[in-house]
Formats: sequence, C-alpha cells, structure tokens
Amino acid sequence: MSVDIEPAVELRNVPVQRRSADRMEALLDAAAHLIDEGGIDAVTTTAVAYRSGSSVGVLYRYFPNIDSLLRQLAQRNLVTYLEAVREGSDMTPDDPWSSWDLTLDAFVKLCRTEPSFRRLRFGELITDRFLSDSEPNNVLIARYFADMVAETHSVPVTKDLLFHLQMAVAMGQALMTEAFRTNARGDKRIIEEARSVIGDYLRTSVPIK
Repeated sequence: MSVDIEPAVELRNVPVQRRSADRMEALLDAAAHLIDEGGIDAVTTTAVAYRSGSSVGVLYRYFPNIDSLLRQLAQRNLVTYLEAVREGSDMTPDDPWSSWDLTLDAFVKLCRTEPSFRRLRFGELITDRFLSDSEPNNVLIARYFADMVAETHSVPVTKDLLFHLQMAVAMGQALMTEAFRTNARGDKRIIEEARSVIGDYLRTSVPIK
C-alpha cells in the first residue's frame, strides 16, 4: 500500500525508465549501507559512486549534492515507515489507539533491519527541517498520522489533534534516540517505557470514541 508524499528534493533528472529508476535506487542503497557502516560522514560522492558500481557523473545526473541524496534517502525511509504503519493499522481493531503498538513496533523493526534507518531515520537527527524547508519534520509526520487517524476513526483533523500528535512524535523520536544510542537492537526497557508513556498520553489527550 503506497503513501503519497510530496518530494523532499527536486531531482536534476526524474527517472522515467525502469533502468534509470533502478540506477537511482542503487545510489540510495549504497548511501544507506555507508551510513550503517560509518555514519553520515561516510557518505561522499566518491564512496556512493564506487559502492553502487556507478560513477560520480551518474550521481550528479540525479542529485546536485550529497545533501539532496540524503534528503531523498530520508524521504524513502519515511515512506517505508508510513506504509508499514498504514498496513498495520488496517489490520488492528477499531479501538481508540489500538494501532499505537504496531506504530512503535514498525519503527523499532526498521531501526533493526532497514539500512540507514537507525542513524538517519527521517533526517531529524541532522536538522529538524530536513524533509521540508517550510516546517519541521515533527509537524510533517504528525500531519500524516492525523490523516490516518481521521480516516480510521472518522474524526476531523483539528489543531488539538495535530498538536498532540506532534508532541507524541517528538517524545517518540527522543525516546527512540535514547533506546538505540548504544544498542543496535534497541534497549528493550526504554522501548517498553516509550510504549507505555506515549500510549497513555495519546489515550488521555485524544480520547477518540
């Protein structure tokens, strides 16, 4: 199930043919693995080109610089995450915030299995406006969650709903940063604390009927 998200960056060339799309995905995959191995600083034009079996010229054909490549990768991470959340929420009971556990579990799973996710996530570990120059990542992500909640429970997207979801996103990001700071699998105690604290906050602050 796809999630429609505005492009994070303007590509120099938008892939149309399958071969071009595959080549761009290979560049993103290479950057993702480099991040896992050496952090954000390991992502250079030369390293990405070499790792993807391409050339620096091909990289610049799509991305004007490394920052734009990282933004595209962060957006891919966000799409992957939101698709997992939506798929999970479609299978949960129609009870208030019954999908919260799956929302957290999807994040934890991607931190453990998806290249670059633990160290890059959606780019907020670099700057809070990584996906958009006009608004912080937390606001952007809260809006996507608000749309999902509105669709699932047939409730309006209000300023209060957006505010509380933004706070939940901020708490979740902070706690997940702490959980995965020194443990690639995530500190189970912190993960469960996040499940409890944020779940209680959502059920108390947004009592969906």
